[in-house]
Amino acid sequence: MLADYYGVIGFALIAVLFSYLVDHSPLKARTLSARMDRYRSHWMSAMAAREVRIVDSQIISGLQNGIAFFASTALLGIGAAFTLLTALDNVMAAVRDIPALAVGSRTQWEVMSIGLLMIYAYAFFKFGWAYRLINYCAVLLGSTRDVERGDSPDAQCLRQAELASEMNVLAGRQFNRGLRALFLSIGYLAWIAGPLAQILATAAIASLLAYRQFYSPALDLLKD
Repeated sequence: MLADYYGVIGFALIAVLFSYLVDHSPLKARTLSARMDRYRSHWMSAMAAREVRIVDSQIISGLQNGIAFFASTALLGIGAAFTLLTALDNVMAAVRDIPALAVGSRTQWEVMSIGLLMIYAYAFFKFGWAYRLINYCAVLLGSTRDVERGDSPDAQCLRQAELASEMNVLAGRQFNRGLRALFLSIGYLAWIAGPLAQILATAAIASLLAYRQFYSPALDLLKD
């Protein structure tokens, strides 16, 4: 029955609306991510004026390690979703012993498990692409012309730094979308308690993420 999948429909609507609010709506310029995008640009502008760029390379390396960690986490999620699909009988038997959880039909569990697999696969592809883009940023950083001591960067150097900045911003956006998928997957997992629980849990997580983007103390630090 369609009512069995109201939770998934609600999850999809909340995820799409939240993504639109943060990434495409007129309010996107007020988000924490947008503020950090500007600081990424400031970083590359400062990099262009530096004679020695070892610190910049180390920061890029740190970003690469963070992205790789979450990509590995998404892969583990994919493996867990596959395991769930192959062990549904045992999982459903365990859920039946918990009164507060909804058992549902095997078909429903299969659909839900495939949905969870798709969420983690989406996150992995976002993290994988972010890793590629941050590697490209490192290449662009390395190709930026050197600045002699006491000199100001010329137009070509500034243009190369601008390209590195744009690539850095793109990598950050892809990473944020992958991280968002991991966060929202926690709300998706609430489907074992029923469609209403899934919708409420997803809405709660989306509200928390919206608070962090628009009202968090971190955003207040960057207002000036």
